[in-house]
Amino acid sequence: MIRRIAPDVPIVDVTHGIVRHGIRHGALVLAASLPYMPVGVHVAVVDPQVGSERRAVAVRCADGRLLVGPDNGVLSLAWDRPGGAVEAIDISRSPHRLEPVSATFHGRDLFAPVAAHLAAGAELAEAGDPIDAGGLVVLELPSARVEGGEAVAHALVVDRFGNVALDLRHEHLLELGLTLGSRVSVEGPGGRREGTVVQTFADVPPGELLLYEDAWDAVALAINRGDAAADLALRPDDELRIAPAT
Repeated sequence: MIRRIAPDVPIVDVTHGIVRHGIRHGALVLAASLPYMPVGVHVAVVDPQVGSERRAVAVRCADGRLLVGPDNGVLSLAWDRPGGAVEAIDISRSPHRLEPVSATFHGRDLFAPVAAHLAAGAELAEAGDPIDAGGLVVLELPSARVEGGEAVAHALVVDRFGNVALDLRHEHLLELGLTLGSRVSVEGPGGRREGTVVQTFADVPPGELLLYEDAWDAVALAINRGDAAADLALRPDDELRIAPAT
């Protein structure tokens, strides 16, 4: 659809690997990817409520980026880094949409056509009806904390290798006195294991647990050539406790 409407517009296909119905997974990937992408029109479609009363929106960020997708939180983590959402349009009845609109395929009939027209130079105000940007659905993430000499963290995303991105940040590790080379105790639903704080997988032998900062600056768990999620029985939202090993 984008090629048909705007054949000269370059398309960067970021991923089709979002877990099914994974609104938060899509939101995290979009937010992490956006700083590495040129300013343009960014489409994200993770839409388990397609065909319901959820709104379809286009959002202008402070730096000029346009985000297009369902108003279910999938866009909400992405507009913070570019300075916040400064303008929003309800595109559910956009004049740019494909008619008739399928009840179950808004990616093809609504989001892609609107994005293509915007990328080709159409004005945002003409794409639909203005709405209050402050009323957009915002995704709530769990929040890690340090208490009693340990961090209480949560699994955010599990990738296909079994690596587990956490809501833990570098400053939490420093608060616990954990630096490169530190031994660490990790306790999750599947039990307790010890690992090492390192920079990369090869810094520990195969089969060993490691705690590292991933490519998106999140603290993550992995097992070198293994599956940390399976080993610790971790799924998104699960709580785990991390502390210096004794």
